[in-house]
Amino acid sequence: MIPLFLLLAAPAAAPHAVEGNPRAAVRVLIYEDLQCSDCAAFRRMLDESLLPRFGARVAFEHRDFPLARHDWARPAAMAARHFARQRPQVGIAWRREILSRIRETSAATLPERVRAFARAHGLDAAAAVAALDDVKLAEAVDADYQDGIARGISRTPTVLVEGVAFVEPASPDGIAAALQQALQKVPE
Repeated sequence: MIPLFLLLAAPAAAPHAVEGNPRAAVRVLIYEDLQCSDCAAFRRMLDESLLPRFGARVAFEHRDFPLARHDWARPAAMAARHFARQRPQVGIAWRREILSRIRETSAATLPERVRAFARAHGLDAAAAVAALDDVKLAEAVDADYQDGIARGISRTPTVLVEGVAFVEPASPDGIAAALQQALQKVPE
């Protein structure tokens, strides 16, 4: 368990992608690597179980935690931030898309995947590919990573609910129970 004071210690470097209710009193921090197969499984869990059940009452906030062993996770996170700057829901859609295509993606194919995704969403494809080299986006991703290190994160996905870390969760049950408990503390 990660102490709650650690969850409040480090301010965010930039706005984060949020799903569910961005104004909710209960916030879940999701440290993810966009090249991680366990993160892809968690993404499905989020879409199929957690968002339908808790999305109206909980904010699910994405934090980038690209692991060094994954050669295209960092630029994929940079692309997510670029797309979110254009339209927040497109940034979420990119996260969902890239996590669903991990096996088909490589460092060599990522720029074309970014280009195609931008075109499909009516965005400037050249600007999207250029974002893969954007220093400010790299700094924002790195700030999330350092924030995760400061919180004791070492694996992905790590999901924080009220100071409790769920590392590589295989089922939504523990997270759902923690969310129920957190929601019971919120005045109506």
